[in-house]
Amino acid sequence: MACMNKFLGIIQLCKSNTQVLSSLQFNKMSQYPSYYIQPVYRKDVQEELFKSGEAQKLIHHPTKAAMNDQTSSLAHDDLVNLFINYCMKHGNKLLARTVVEQSLESVKRLQLEKYHKAKSEEDKQNIELDPKVIFHKAVENCKPILQLTPIKRGGVRYQVPVPITDRRAQFLSMKWLIAAAKDKEKPVRFHLQLARELIDASNDTGRVVKKKQDLHRQCEANRAYAHYRWS
Repeated sequence: MACMNKFLGIIQLCKSNTQVLSSLQFNKMSQYPSYYIQPVYRKDVQEELFKSGEAQKLIHHPTKAAMNDQTSSLAHDDLVNLFINYCMKHGNKLLARTVVEQSLESVKRLQLEKYHKAKSEEDKQNIELDPKVIFHKAVENCKPILQLTPIKRGGVRYQVPVPITDRRAQFLSMKWLIAAAKDKEKPVRFHLQLARELIDASNDTGRVVKKKQDLHRQCEANRAYAHYRWS
């Protein structure tokens, strides 16, 4: 009987410890209540809110804490930050950020070299020196409008052209740029090859733009299968 009571006591103690651990885990995973608003961390958005008078309405609202990658720095760029996340491997974001920053620096150096070699003032004015403007142009020029998706009809799998969302097109554009930068000769560093690909893509040339155009040609060749999207 004593052994039985001791056994039941051990079970009760284990249950109580499990409840304490679960409550601790729940507290760690707690989220903000639904009435908390998102933080406004961009300075340009804050200025617009103050001009419109909306800032006075939000001043007493409970606000969520800003994420560790959300900053009010003028050098912050959401698209560049997203590109860093796509370049990241095994959670090593510091290395990915360093590589992307080196690529933008290489873009600046290559463009300055072209600028100083240009003979006329008209040629100099046509050379873009801001690496972030070049990056945005490159991503925009590499965005596809259509893609091929396999659809099975009557036991045959057809490659059917379908339109894609802007978010998917942006993802493919960045993915192709990274893949083109990796496909290089051994002595060439990744950040230098990426800089060259960004400059070529911003001028609407290069391997990534050619890949987009080839995809559009395949979609044009398979337009006869477009009706399979709805059938």
